[in-house]
Amino acid sequence: MARSHLRIYTGPDANADITTIDHSVRKATVTVPLGDLVATLVDAHQQGRIWVKDFENEEVTIPTDLYEIVLAYQHYHRPSA
Repeated sequence: MARSHLRIYTGPDANADITTIDHSVRKATVTVPLGDLVATLVDAHQQGRIWVKDFENEEVTIPTDLYEIVLAYQHYHRPSA
């Protein structure tokens, strides 16, 4: 059986061209239409996909008007006691 040769990545090579290394600390972002995202998230949640739980504490940025609508919906759509 062939032996695996795994290496641990410890960062860029010391000999790397310093001008090609981006040292800024920022998260990668993607802009997508909400409609494209919602259906997939709802389906994944209903199917009990574990990756949904993995991201449940992640913060997302939404427009203020959408946030206000979500708050109003939550307020008026409370389950009956």
